[in-house]
Amino acid sequence: MSHDLFAPLTLPCGRTLPNRIAKAAMEENMAATGQLPGDDLLKLYRTWSAGGAGLLITGNVMVHDAALTGPSGIVLDRLSPVQPFRDWAKAAHSGGSVVWMQINHPGRQVQADMPGVAWGPSSNRVDTGRTSAMFARAQEMTEPQIEETVRRFVDTAVLAQNAGFDGVEVHAAHGYLLSQFLSPLVNTRTDRWGGSLENRARLLLDTVRRIRDAVRTDFAVAVKLNSADFQRGGFGPGDARRVISWLAPLGVDLVELSGGSYESPAMTGGAGAPDDRRPARTVAREAYFLELAGQLVADSPLPLMVTGGVTRRFTALQVIDSGVSVVGLGTALAVDPDLPMKWRAGKEAPVDLAPVRIRDRTVASAATMARVRHQLRRLGRGRYTQPGFPAAAALGVDQVRDFLALRRYRRWLRDRT
Repeated sequence: MSHDLFAPLTLPCGRTLPNRIAKAAMEENMAATGQLPGDDLLKLYRTWSAGGAGLLITGNVMVHDAALTGPSGIVLDRLSPVQPFRDWAKAAHSGGSVVWMQINHPGRQVQADMPGVAWGPSSNRVDTGRTSAMFARAQEMTEPQIEETVRRFVDTAVLAQNAGFDGVEVHAAHGYLLSQFLSPLVNTRTDRWGGSLENRARLLLDTVRRIRDAVRTDFAVAVKLNSADFQRGGFGPGDARRVISWLAPLGVDLVELSGGSYESPAMTGGAGAPDDRRPARTVAREAYFLELAGQLVADSPLPLMVTGGVTRRFTALQVIDSGVSVVGLGTALAVDPDLPMKWRAGKEAPVDLAPVRIRDRTVASAATMARVRHQLRRLGRGRYTQPGFPAAAALGVDQVRDFLALRRYRRWLRDRT
């Protein structure tokens, strides 16, 4: 095991990452007309590739045009033109980075005012307390809908390969559809898709198996998995260990460990549920999923990647020294896209963002992500970032942008269908 951030890593599929630093997926919400990647997004990925990260993982690309996490989401399916995605892959490769497309279905984590569908393993709604009404109530998926969804994941993976991406990351974390099936709190089914962990993992395993069968052997297939949901009775580290052991023989190349959901937004650094028993130091420090990853790395049959809160070279080295193969940076690269290049030169170059002090966890999480997206849009326009931009103001800008994007998305979806 190398303890060098800039040592290459050869994956089981034979592909080699030039170093151990990954730009982790962030939900850019920067789709151009037609829910496609546009010039700003291409500029953003050229900037990240020039900054020295060995692996770039895109933000959510949605496999179902009628199921988006937000109205500015990108869609890649059988009806999508491929050329804009070829341009995206080329931009991401421009500085020598490897690029994977993160592919996702939101399931029930869909805003109530969005057109389309809100599917889930069971008929229930995201519970965020007083803001729960923001989310649609899920329709329990039928067997044909489950089969259709697996096919959509496979279609998007093959299209990503055809567009020149080096791999895909199947999103099974953060409370999205595949994570919903894994969670005993959300998945209350009594058929072959619910109950035991083996049944709850069936959708993820079937999806990964069929993607691997449909793509080239040298095309990477990764999975983003919660190390824990941070909810009492939810998916936990023991469950993650078993799922990783089941993924290994399917030809998976890497598992990225994260955690949380809209109900317990640990992935944005937010506090867990009121009955969360994590040590306070886990929440307070950088690499806030590293402690849980440490429980999994010793006997993991697959390379692991840890994402969450890393902003300093010292912390990134701690992650690699723990036995984790790849360290994921999100917010840090939204603020300073040249951070890997600076670390290679031996500079610490810490990234500091003021904490978001909003009492409601759901609103605080949304404001945190809005502040990050503000930086991404500036980078996409070739401007300097604004780390001091107020999170509440960024959330207000996001709400206006979403209002306008929702009108465009409604028209696009209506015309498409």
